[in-house]
Amino acid sequence: MSADNRNQEAFLKAEKKVYNLKVFYIHLVGYFILVALLVYNLYIMHGPYKDFFFWFDIIVLVAWTVFISIHGRHVFRGEIIFKKNWEERKIKEFLEKDRINRWE
Repeated sequence: MSADNRNQEAFLKAEKKVYNLKVFYIHLVGYFILVALLVYNLYIMHGPYKDFFFWFDIIVLVAWTVFISIHGRHVFRGEIIFKKNWEERKIKEFLEKDRINRWE
């Protein structure tokens, strides 16, 4: 396998990961909007169908929470937010930014 093929394959893999992350964040925003609307609906609910809509809202909240959790797990695939080398990478990143800013 040539270097160009490996670079292209790595680029396509990274592009797919960015796309999946973007879709997850869009779903997460939709989830927060839905939660806000359903909580507001629970607050203002009254009338003869109150019990039905209470349980319907709760079922939708639980189902979407499970869905967004599974989607997040799929996107991040076991990545821990603070891996062992996270601190080292951040230190190097800040040092690099500081070094660049000093010379500008």
